[in-house]
Amino acid sequence: MTVTSKRILVTGGAGFLGSHLCEALLERGHDVLCVDNYFTGRRANVAHLLDNPNFEVMRHDVTFPLYAEVDEIYNLACPASPVHYQHDPVQTTKTSVHGAINMLGLAKRLRARILQASTSEVYGDPEVHPQTEDYWGNVNPIGFRSCYDEGKRCAETLFFDYHRQHALRIKVARIFNTYGPRMHPDDGRVVSNFIMQALAGAPITIYGEGNQTRSFCFVSDMVDGLIRLMNTPDDFTGPVNIGNPVEMTIRELAEKIVAMTGSKSSLVFKPLPHDDPVQRRPDISLAKRALGWEPKIALDQGLEATVAYFARLRGEMAGQNRDATARGVS
Repeated sequence: MTVTSKRILVTGGAGFLGSHLCEALLERGHDVLCVDNYFTGRRANVAHLLDNPNFEVMRHDVTFPLYAEVDEIYNLACPASPVHYQHDPVQTTKTSVHGAINMLGLAKRLRARILQASTSEVYGDPEVHPQTEDYWGNVNPIGFRSCYDEGKRCAETLFFDYHRQHALRIKVARIFNTYGPRMHPDDGRVVSNFIMQALAGAPITIYGEGNQTRSFCFVSDMVDGLIRLMNTPDDFTGPVNIGNPVEMTIRELAEKIVAMTGSKSSLVFKPLPHDDPVQRRPDISLAKRALGWEPKIALDQGLEATVAYFARLRGEMAGQNRDATARGVS
């Protein structure tokens, strides 16, 4: 089947998920413009793509208008881990809201399709389990996590208002916990935290008793789901849950990673953060039906690839530190 090449803009394209999406779109023969302000994204994530003549990188903050000529827009720009989005909560809200307004304005001018990378956090600490797309959520609007949760909820509102008012072709994906190579080692998410601590032989930090649950989707499965959503007919907007419905406790994840790495790390328990969801699992019935999508990568397989990535990264960081010491740099 012949694939028509498109010009595609990916905001947050140098981030963990964005870099994998850029890579997948290039493999499908498209021209990709990667936009990132490098607050959490890293040049290293896209360095291997720079020699591709169909790939371009632009440093830009989506809270300011952007002018480009593209056929499709994937709006992924926003810090996605609590450590990063709580560092500057006002900027986090602006990135979600102003960023959505600017990208929707660009899509309106170009009559381009636009996909919003929303989040399972729009469900807050859910009272419905598993979470379905028709659930409105249980979100604290004034808490420490609200900059992200409510920012993403407002972005969804804007997307659907642009769709109703301007007939804009929108797609909204509610992304559940995603993991894999190129995660930031200090992003504060459980998978990266646990792996880095286990590889260092440091205590594994668990908040609460570790009985809270999450569902973990490998990054290649997530990218496949986003691309499938973008390519659905115009009358399908979502929102649609994209994530792995296999649920496990945080403690089970920690024990699995300790065993997988052969670490001697012990488990230490600290108070549960404010508004931390107790349960998180997507109902993916709609994704199966509308996208023909469900995850393929089992947790053990995905964790092996992720552990290998972080092991290499630790080795590179250690080598850089040795080189710096040898040069007399403190």
